[in-house]
Amino acid sequence: MMAGERHGLVGVIASDLIRNAKLPLILLVAVVVSAISVVTVTHQTRLLTAEKERQVIQLDAQDIEWRNLLLEENALGDHSRVERIATEKLQMQHVDPSKENIVITQ
Repeated sequence: MMAGERHGLVGVIASDLIRNAKLPLILLVAVVVSAISVVTVTHQTRLLTAEKERQVIQLDAQDIEWRNLLLEENALGDHSRVERIATEKLQMQHVDPSKENIVITQ
């Protein structure tokens, strides 16, 4: 360096770090990259946990709907079974109320 030459403070610090402090500089970069990675992974984990919770709630709702449909199917199946037994075994017939003739015998 010459006597009348002026250098900027940032340039002097940077050149000094590069010349004399390579290991601490590498460690600093490693710490910063590691910190950014931790923040990113934590954020992704929280997003995935929220998505999992949403899907568990949706699965529970679908399970409830499935059970209700099974109950409805069983209830409707019982009516058709009763109707089939009444028609086949008891020879009962379905009556149409609009064509019903009322016969009163005394």
